[in-house]
Amino acid sequence: MRRVAVVGAGAAGSLTAVQLLRQGDRLGIRVQVWLIDPSPRTGPGVAYGTTDPRHLLNVPAGRMSAFPDEPAHFLDWLRTRQPTVGPGDFVPRAVYGRYLGEVVARAAGTGPGARIHRVHDRVTAARPRSTGWVLELADGGAVEADAAVLALGSPAPALDWAGPELAGSGRLVADPWAPGALDTVGGEGDVLLVGTGLTMVDAAIALGRPGRVVHALSRSGLIPAAHLPQPAQPVAAPDLDAGCGLDALRRQVRRHLAASRRECGDWRPGMDGLRPVTARWWGQLPVADRARFLAEDLRLWEVHRHRIAPATAAAFHALREAGLLRTGTGQVTRAAPDGDAVLVDVDGGRTLRVAAVVNCTGTPADLRRSTDPLVRRLLDEGYARCGPAGLGLDTDDDGRLQPAAGGAGGLWTIGAARRGNLLETTALPEIRAQAAAVATALLTTPVRRGGRPVDRYGLALSTTREAARLYDGALERILAGRTCAQELLEQAVRADPGFALGHAALALLAGDMGDHDRAGAALAAARRAAPRSDARERGWVGVVHTRLTGSEAAGRTGLLEHVGAHPRDALAVGVAVPTVSFNGITGTDESCALVERLAPFYGDDWWYLGQLAFVRQEQGRWQEAEELAVRALHGYPAAGHAVHARAHVLYETGEHRAGLAWLERWLDEHGDTSGQRAHLSWHAALHELTLDDLPALLARYHRELTASRVSGGRLLVDSVSLLWRARMTGSWSGELPVAELLAAAPDEWLHTPPTPFAALHGALAHAAAGDVAALARLHRWAVAGGQELLVGVIAPLCEALTAVLEQRWQQAAVRLEPLRAVVGRVGASRAQQEVVEETLLYALVAGGARERAGRLLAARLERRASPLDRRRLAALDGARRAGRRPVAVLSAAGAPLQRDSTDYQLPLEMSRSRWR
Repeated sequence: MRRVAVVGAGAAGSLTAVQLLRQGDRLGIRVQVWLIDPSPRTGPGVAYGTTDPRHLLNVPAGRMSAFPDEPAHFLDWLRTRQPTVGPGDFVPRAVYGRYLGEVVARAAGTGPGARIHRVHDRVTAARPRSTGWVLELADGGAVEADAAVLALGSPAPALDWAGPELAGSGRLVADPWAPGALDTVGGEGDVLLVGTGLTMVDAAIALGRPGRVVHALSRSGLIPAAHLPQPAQPVAAPDLDAGCGLDALRRQVRRHLAASRRECGDWRPGMDGLRPVTARWWGQLPVADRARFLAEDLRLWEVHRHRIAPATAAAFHALREAGLLRTGTGQVTRAAPDGDAVLVDVDGGRTLRVAAVVNCTGTPADLRRSTDPLVRRLLDEGYARCGPAGLGLDTDDDGRLQPAAGGAGGLWTIGAARRGNLLETTALPEIRAQAAAVATALLTTPVRRGGRPVDRYGLALSTTREAARLYDGALERILAGRTCAQELLEQAVRADPGFALGHAALALLAGDMGDHDRAGAALAAARRAAPRSDARERGWVGVVHTRLTGSEAAGRTGLLEHVGAHPRDALAVGVAVPTVSFNGITGTDESCALVERLAPFYGDDWWYLGQLAFVRQEQGRWQEAEELAVRALHGYPAAGHAVHARAHVLYETGEHRAGLAWLERWLDEHGDTSGQRAHLSWHAALHELTLDDLPALLARYHRELTASRVSGGRLLVDSVSLLWRARMTGSWSGELPVAELLAAAPDEWLHTPPTPFAALHGALAHAAAGDVAALARLHRWAVAGGQELLVGVIAPLCEALTAVLEQRWQQAAVRLEPLRAVVGRVGASRAQQEVVEETLLYALVAGGARERAGRLLAARLERRASPLDRRRLAALDGARRAGRRPVAVLSAAGAPLQRDSTDYQLPLEMSRSRWR
């Protein structure tokens, strides 16, 4: 059972409560929610509480679903009441308020079985306790909960401009969205609206009528723009680089909007395309530039970003054209009662006599000036701190409040309070995504109720709290593909030498790195400690023992049975599914099925989203993979599996320049702590190879992929395979520097590889070294092993590579052609499988099979853009027209290639010294 308090019953709080129940059901967690708000209504809040039918949504109905995973939910609800409504229609906000109320009511249930407990009161303070929080109420009561989410909405509008005379006159509407506030403005006399944003537009439409002039003033005088009558699809934003500063970012945004105007005839699709990347570039901006943006650009941004419905714009402009509404620039310098009116002095010497003044200035940004007692207590007592640039409250990526130094953590927030970290966080599409993310993060964060400690997924650990803390940190690093997991595990078993899971995890890591002595010692320690553990932990130690010492079949069976019994054992899942961290025991289809089955147990957990993203790219579902990877990286920017999945997507979809730029930025920010740095550098090098940028490829290799930078099997998987690929594509001249790589690589991978995947790269290493004898030995070993993949894939690959080294081009092509369809079975990704295709192309060109090579290159170009392939195809076409044969010869000793002027590879004048 989880007891969760949600403070605020508007759209943000209501959707958070509903998501907690929905995701609790998916995860098998019973959830009870206390929804606390003094308002008599649940759902609409301030944003959708208006009853005026002229107040329309600012977003089309088709984009207003309460649930990110059910985009048509609101539209379907609406069509049961208004069958003719379309996805591009803008409906009254009051209708949407009723929809939210029904969504909450259906999720909560009624009577004794209700799972949402509505508390009509105000929270004034929050105090931590040993297992959660106590929320103090204004009436003197309290609510105890395991966790609390603050959905406070936008603060009341600021009044510091009004002055005491106006504030005490009875003619100031301090908050136009307070229930019945605008009803107090009578039908006679002009009205002044201070502020010219979205609130002003609604207030002007509500108050405008014949015989009255509505004045609207602000410092900028800018009015929100309108949506297009027919909404257009967003134009995806380029990969904006905010790290270069505000001025450069402005230029990039202007260029993007100009391109949108050229392509679509309007800037709005380009503006909408910025929405998914706004939070990222806001986070990249230097602190000083964020402050500049707020002072110099925010208002201009808001009027273009937050637009009004076309019908609202038409009504607004009709008032202006009729002379009933006058807008302009100005600031109130003094306002004082004058009989039955107010005299308002405006800078520039103007004076207005109005019956009422309506505060439309919007919400204050700096919560340090808030009068809300809960916000004040949280800040004063250190349970929260102000957000970046002085906006809202500071949070981590999943919405957890960041406490001040020495304060207690464990509170969450959603919506307007996150402006400092996200900038854009008040519209429904952002709110619903945050509600889902906060619910997932909260429910997958273990609740400590005494007794044994638990890991990040709620599984009990038979150890001390200090050892559990270190183990959990190591688990996070393993799941993220980061370094230092082994060091944390070693600290954990020093803190508790009898911690079986800590020893077992060390054994796994050592075994994966080929350090059999260390793996054996850790495994022995795990087995000695196992009797003091529970059944799950003892079972896992047995699985690790079988995996490291038993047969492959037995290890596979035991691992899959363990995952089936304990689906939230993320380390076991990570071992079962092939990733950069572990070799895995499942093939592509089986991995996909396994990961998909686990969705109910992980929800929107960042690690699981990264795993699912990799599955989707394996299935060729590029857009889904991209979206999942981006969501995972938003939750955990250093998530290695997510960045790996996105790297594959960008390569397979031909986004080479964008992919390279993005990878380089990620490596700059997170590469030093990434255990996958070499492999992600290999991905970056593939982009450079495909872009035909040979100097960059050379620099990348010497900077990132030499033996001094890479270790273990990655020396073959990344470094050697890149060298062979560069030779096969004509992108490397001279001897390949493989000797130092092979000397540092695990000897086992070269002679008795532990897996078919390792054997694939061992064969490529022997080929890159020009070692025909080593290929023959590997061939004999593969055949003798009798395993299907060794006999059916590795043995013929050794024969094909030997034929290449011995310049028997036709035989090489005959053996390589069928391998293209089966090499993926050894666990190689699509990008890794291409090395066979590159070798086939090389053999075809060298053997004079020009037309077959051309067809293969043309097919590749249909699949993915490639400047390298375009150049090679053009060279083949040129050779055909000239009636000459391209020459590509590789000696068995790996000597420099000999070629003529029609060869599609590197020119002779490129000296060896340049490539060293």
